[in-house]
Amino acid sequence: MRIAALSLLACAAAVAVFVGVTNAIVVGTASERMVAADEAAAFDADAIVVLGALVKPDGTPSDILQDRLDNAIELYKAGAAPKIIMSGDHGQRSYNEVQGMKRYAIGEGVPSEDIFCDHAGFSTYETMYRAKHVFGAERIVVSTQTYHLYRALYDALGLGLDAVGVPSDRRTFAEQLMWDIREIPARTKDMVKTFAGSPPTFGGEPIDLSRSGDITDG
Repeated sequence: MRIAALSLLACAAAVAVFVGVTNAIVVGTASERMVAADEAAAFDADAIVVLGALVKPDGTPSDILQDRLDNAIELYKAGAAPKIIMSGDHGQRSYNEVQGMKRYAIGEGVPSEDIFCDHAGFSTYETMYRAKHVFGAERIVVSTQTYHLYRALYDALGLGLDAVGVPSDRRTFAEQLMWDIREIPARTKDMVKTFAGSPPTFGGEPIDLSRSGDITDG
């Protein structure tokens, strides 16, 4: 029993060290790629990538998603990139994050043809994988909150994208502590997936960003 207990403790310690080291690597790597909006405007990106989050039953964005969208719209209008990729969950007919995201941006003055929908952005890693391998982007600006941006940028860089991120921290959320805790194992998981080059749930035919984004509506 003593040996078994010591073995369990040793395993737990090893896991804790691994999680701690991988988180330090992810945060340290991504921190160097977080920039202000004016720096992003001079980055000459192919697209601004917005990470999806909850949309309400009527299709309007939740507060956390609205902040990401407002951030991206300001970056677009400042000339950071000529296109926006809205990436999120459209795994069911009754729930379509990306179309709600696109409608919101159109309502804020972004031309429909400049907004592409990635309907299979089921995770941060998959969003970055598809930005490169489906949409053909090489340089991107990422819009999401800081706690999430570390992982998004690490994934992008690990997959071969030249990426910078502009934090969309526009308000304080009651759930922030929960999100921060959830990010700890998520960073470790994404680092492993990036290292392994794991494929996404769905691939798809290449989408040319020089065409109208309306070809991705649905």
